[in-house]
Amino acid sequence: MAQDPTGVTIFSYQVGFGDCFLLRFHYDGGDRHLLIDFGTTGIPEHEENDLMVRVAADIETKCGGMLAGVVATHRHADHISGFATKADKSGSGDIIARIDIGTVVQPWTEAPDAEKDSLGPEISSDVRSLAKRQASLQAMHDTAARVVEMLDTKALKHAPKEIKERLGFIGRDNVKNLSAVENLMRIGGSHVYAYHGSDAGLETALPGVTTRVLGPPTLRQTETIRKQRSRDPDEYWHFALKGLNADKKFSEAGEEIRLFPDHPAHPGGKLPMEVRWIAKRLTEGRSQQFLGLVSALDKQMNNTSLILLFEVGGKKLLFPGDAQIENWRFALSKPEIVALLADVDVYKVGHHGSLNATPRSMWAKFAKKGGKDSGDRLTTLLSTMPGKHGHAEDHTEVPRQSLLNDLKALSDLHSTHEMEPGKLYQEVTIAFA
Repeated sequence: MAQDPTGVTIFSYQVGFGDCFLLRFHYDGGDRHLLIDFGTTGIPEHEENDLMVRVAADIETKCGGMLAGVVATHRHADHISGFATKADKSGSGDIIARIDIGTVVQPWTEAPDAEKDSLGPEISSDVRSLAKRQASLQAMHDTAARVVEMLDTKALKHAPKEIKERLGFIGRDNVKNLSAVENLMRIGGSHVYAYHGSDAGLETALPGVTTRVLGPPTLRQTETIRKQRSRDPDEYWHFALKGLNADKKFSEAGEEIRLFPDHPAHPGGKLPMEVRWIAKRLTEGRSQQFLGLVSALDKQMNNTSLILLFEVGGKKLLFPGDAQIENWRFALSKPEIVALLADVDVYKVGHHGSLNATPRSMWAKFAKKGGKDSGDRLTTLLSTMPGKHGHAEDHTEVPRQSLLNDLKALSDLHSTHEMEPGKLYQEVTIAFA
């Protein structure tokens, strides 16, 4: 087999609000394939419930039952839910599991043997120093699960419908998908837990392809990805979870402690007319607090996302998962990386088109942006579904319209949300020098 590929075909699958990209590197002696993410939290309305199974089957067919590697950029459901298995072996993850997979690449926060209190791997070859804040991540998942559970209780009965929908969407995306997580640990001949500057472990599987890991940084390299106080990184989520579970307080004798013990209580039925207004306001305020909580959790998880830059045949392909600005900041603080990204040829748009996942400073320096008549124009790939995240009124909608306008005007944009109904994927082929 030739040492260098002659080109790459990228299959961008229509998974709704999620990511799934299959990269086919063309070699003279045969193709080699790399799968980057496989998940969704909302399939298009015109699709059947078996969409992810059909996508998995298509991936198996296209790669001929062999993947050089699998990249799971981070553990959000919209990036890994497709790896989930079923007891009867009929799940999309079961199909992926029967493929012969070389290397599985995940962020350093996923290392299963990491110590709880470590700040991340040392900048050395000592693999035993790989670490993750396992207890903190678990508490974050538990918090999201508790909020989702409360959506179906009277605790949020009077919450505005719009807020409840957003709580459900963001909350479920952050609930730990145990089946998918465990499947990712089982599949593959080797596992690499990567961080800024580390080896991705794909060089042998993909000859001629240089893979640079630009993010996430570890907490030894920077604290910009930390969303909690520096002295007690686990306490915030444990505190939040305790608050969610504290529906009632009890004395040491087991008796319920009431704030106003001499006041008549209304344990069931409707409240008196004169106090219903305050109950409604309290519920609305509580739902807003929960939304802020799961939104903060969402950002924290996105900041563990891998950022990968593939250099091959004179071309550069940038796949940043859902990395947001705190994750990007460390890489973009280094002039050599800013220069490296200036001539990117293919950009997988971050976080389904959210504005803070495509830093303005980086976008401004992409030299290959230009009009339709410009040569060697930037290619952009976007996997998204409008109406699932954020609002146009506060400029948080995903995909962000101003970003979409730039992508369409200044690049060759290939977006799943503009695909024909029923089409499983779109493909883009890039020839190498």
